[in-house]
Amino acid sequence: MRKTDWARWAAGLTLAAFMIGVPHLYYRYVLEHSKRLRPIVEGAFYRSGCLTANGFRDAIQKNHIKTVISFWDENPDPVLHGSRFDGSTIKESDLCKSLDVNYRFIFVKLLPDDPALAVAQFLEIMDDKNSYPVLIHCKAGLHRTGVMAAIYRMEYDGWSRQDAMRELRAHGFGYFVGNTSNDYIEQYLMHYQPRNQRVALRK
Repeated sequence: MRKTDWARWAAGLTLAAFMIGVPHLYYRYVLEHSKRLRPIVEGAFYRSGCLTANGFRDAIQKNHIKTVISFWDENPDPVLHGSRFDGSTIKESDLCKSLDVNYRFIFVKLLPDDPALAVAQFLEIMDDKNSYPVLIHCKAGLHRTGVMAAIYRMEYDGWSRQDAMRELRAHGFGYFVGNTSNDYIEQYLMHYQPRNQRVALRK
């Protein structure tokens, strides 16, 4: 192969790598910066996965977040990287403290531990009007976050279990695992009864 042919081949390969690599890096940057960040109740209640430090800063400042609740039990206070292109690190609790935000961790336990404890801790925070706006997250922002968002809908918005489950699936829980075969759904949603209904039954 002549040198000119090698040069054309190398230039083409470089261009192809650039065209594939740059969009992929940008996609990863955007995903990690604002991983599944979306409102549950606009202006009051938000959900996401675990973001980068810069992602959390932007989300907290843009949405005026006062309380961040993490359900990521494998990593109760994760060390966050600034971004995909920023190697600085900071613990999530320290980041929240620097922004004057209340950081809370709730262990969303499964049997044989008592799931009711996590729900009680969650409702205690959500009952306090001074907690809002609130951002909840786990690692991916799908399963534990989805279950607790569904409990919020049933408790505070008066949604039926079916409507809460429908939203849970639509926000990424998955239609094939979003049923009673999933331990989180079985132990948290299928047996959850909003407090006003419990009171009515006791009368």
